[in-house]
Amino acid sequence: MATITANPTRETGLFGRMGAAVSEFFSAVAEARRMADRYEHLSHMSNSELARLGISREEIPQVVARGR
Repeated sequence: MATITANPTRETGLFGRMGAAVSEFFSAVAEARRMADRYEHLSHMSNSELARLGISREEIPQVVARGR
């Protein structure tokens, strides 16, 4: 039986490193946007709605940071 293993190629040239850096930057921006959206959504909920989720208003930043 033959097994094929795929290993991601790591670009070591200047353009490869630049491309990887740009990709990482945009991934970080997208993650920050998701976190901001989540924070905005939770902060607009009432205290009783937050309580149903098992969190308090003061916990919103930690919940967002943990990705819960």
